[in-house]
Amino acid sequence: MDVDRERVMAYRVTALGLAERGGQRPGDLPVLDLGVQEYTPGSVQVALAARTAAALGDDRLIMVWAARGAPHLHRKRDLKKLVKALWPVSDADASARINSAQIAEGVKLGIKAFEATATAFREVVKTSMPRGEVSTEVSRRVPRELTYDCRTCGARHIAGNVWQHSGLAGGVQVESRGRDATLGPIPGAPPQPTANEGIDDLITTYLRLLGPAGPAEVAKYLGSSTAEIKKVWPASGLDEVRVDGRKAWLPSKSVPALAAAEPVAGVRFLPGMDPLLQARDRDVLVPERARQKEVWRILGNPGVILVDGEIAGVWRAKMAGRKRVDLTVTPFGTLTAKVRKALEGEAAEVARARDVPDAAVTFG
Repeated sequence: MDVDRERVMAYRVTALGLAERGGQRPGDLPVLDLGVQEYTPGSVQVALAARTAAALGDDRLIMVWAARGAPHLHRKRDLKKLVKALWPVSDADASARINSAQIAEGVKLGIKAFEATATAFREVVKTSMPRGEVSTEVSRRVPRELTYDCRTCGARHIAGNVWQHSGLAGGVQVESRGRDATLGPIPGAPPQPTANEGIDDLITTYLRLLGPAGPAEVAKYLGSSTAEIKKVWPASGLDEVRVDGRKAWLPSKSVPALAAAEPVAGVRFLPGMDPLLQARDRDVLVPERARQKEVWRILGNPGVILVDGEIAGVWRAKMAGRKRVDLTVTPFGTLTAKVRKALEGEAAEVARARDVPDAAVTFG
């Protein structure tokens, strides 16, 4: 089976729940199978509002450090499997995930780095605590190789990549971020893993929502190496397809949906690092290299506008007091009057996500 990028985009938009805005509670959305990253304060709510018209609060969900150590919204009931699936499959895998020049010797510890940090988290975080206090106490308990002298803080503390990669295994949830960031224990947290279990299911989930793709894309998503992901690539249940001639894989059960996928009409405002933007084959999402640099920046990624199933520009938000959010849209090309009007209407969903009454759109 050979498909072009347009069909792949149509498939992903539908698989990720962006074809139509239903009334499901957030925890029932298929996109939660992979999790929704909180890139900036409120970005998770914008991602959810793009997919459901229901109230955005859901007590079945929890924020934890998950894939790549980034904060993700996940279902509480999924944590038992998720913590095992995200545990390193080998020392080489662990070292790849925490690779940093700050802790060159610590990287060599491999899985032991995860074990020591997760254990320290469980010893320290017994109640809600300021993130800084947790960092200080965890840093005292881990091998010195995992810490470094921070010029900004004037103290020696654990490297951020090790600490966040180990948070879920350490039974820690992200309660709040920013200046007053706090961490707390996960109620009924699953035990610290002793080995990886379920990496094949996690790979299949990635492919079901962001496929067709291959080991290189999955490795980048997890922060691992292609060589390590190839070793644990599912031996069954996948079909090989070609995307514009390039070899990729998709769960066998999803192949009919790919074959039938058609462009989805309508517009959406998606936040920076929305699940759609998590696919690592960025040339499929945004073919033009110059446009890719506008979407994925070194710092401060904007959101994107989705127009009839294609990424058609970027947007940024600024609060205007407590009653309005102003959205500045920079399209990649000319937008028709119909599309502009649709975006002006869709802005109300961003306002709903930001919990303000109104939104205004300016086209740059």
